[in-house]
Amino acid sequence: MSMRVATAADLDAIMALEHASFPTDAWSPAMMREELDSPHGWYVVVEETGSLVGYAGLRAVRGARDADIQTITISEAARGRGRGRALLSALLDEAARREVHDVFLEVRADNPVAQKLYLSEGFVEVGRRPRYYQPDDVDAIVMQLDLRGWSARRAGDPASGISETPTTSGKGWC
Repeated sequence: MSMRVATAADLDAIMALEHASFPTDAWSPAMMREELDSPHGWYVVVEETGSLVGYAGLRAVRGARDADIQTITISEAARGRGRGRALLSALLDEAARREVHDVFLEVRADNPVAQKLYLSEGFVEVGRRPRYYQPDDVDAIVMQLDLRGWSARRAGDPASGISETPTTSGKGWC
């Protein structure tokens, strides 16, 4: 597995995975291109044997105290082997480099694997958006992470009260 910053040249492969993973509510190529080109966006891809098997994106305006995880997507064949956690960690590391304090995301209420991943990293539910994902009528769970606390836990800071990063595995979007 190799991870690198996404480029515009990755758009077709990202969109193929986007449509395979989210057949009813995939982003459009124009939306994804805007994300890849935005100075506020930061996208990474995971490749295995020359094929893109995952991608993830962060929106973090330089100087802002909060950021949003836009997406984390892993191909069905590559799920359950830590790639989602690796992508999430890369996004959170970039948010920390940008001196963000809080990271937000929305996760589908019908995606317990992703919810478990986010909870294991310290995200907490702060709200719900009813029927957010259309046309499926699925609620979005809004989650928030105190990034400074996450960074301290990850570094094994005794003051954080947690000395190691929890892990999970399983199948799902992450």
